[in-house]
Amino acid sequence: MPKRTDIQKIFVIGSGPIVIGQACEFDYSGTQALKALKEEGYEVILVNSNPATIMTDPDLSDRVYVEPLTPEFLE
Repeated sequence: MPKRTDIQKIFVIGSGPIVIGQACEFDYSGTQALKALKEEGYEVILVNSNPATIMTDPDLSDRVYVEPLTPEFLE
């Protein structure tokens, strides 16, 4: 798929609360997505309600928000 040149920023919604021992796949795949988007040159903005994930590492996104994943906040 060719890169879209009309998009500069991408808003990524994290997986939120997880069950210990059952969610490393979500965190790993989300982390890989953030890395790929950054490598493509996009500005990446992440919101996740779980601060204890690798995804919330500030080096993976341009901006990280640890906030509830509610419609009110995400708007």
